[in-house]
Amino acid sequence: MKHFFAYLARMKNIRRWGLMRNTESENNLEHSMMCCYIAHGLALIGNTYFQKNYDAGAVMAAAAYHDATEVITGDLATPIKYFNPGLREAYAAVEHMAEEKLLDMLPHELKEGYAGLFTPDDETHALIKAADKICAYIKCIEEEKAGNEEFKKAKENIEAAIRKMELQEVDYFMTHFMESFGLTLDELN
Repeated sequence: MKHFFAYLARMKNIRRWGLMRNTESENNLEHSMMCCYIAHGLALIGNTYFQKNYDAGAVMAAAAYHDATEVITGDLATPIKYFNPGLREAYAAVEHMAEEKLLDMLPHELKEGYAGLFTPDDETHALIKAADKICAYIKCIEEEKAGNEEFKKAKENIEAAIRKMELQEVDYFMTHFMESFGLTLDELN
């Protein structure tokens, strides 16, 4: 019996932003889907406007699995994960073990097809990391719109991290799409 997909289904049980007061909870399955949308969009923006040659479908597929190991490890809050280099290295080792455990839940013939999704090439990884940060920034905007000041400093820090990425497709997204996230539904219409 193989449990890979049953484990993935449990991504909906992993709550994000555990150290912060949330007006609306967010789970890993929801987050991963939004990350797919944004990573795919970044790839298409790069291809369309900046002569990149991303495989947008592969980027989107890898984005779907970027937090899948958390069904085994749980979600370690960013301030803890990056507290010091030793802790980050130890957590990376735990994540790698979780990847191996998930892959071992697949029939042998399917492992290779999934392995690349957990360890994408550097270019794809950079887009997914950017999409992940953009999703965090959007979460901060949503929380601020709901009157939650808890996310104010996180928003500033995340925006600074996004700007440091110096990716043209990310800058384009931030300039052309981000403002919409602060609008109400009536304003979007």
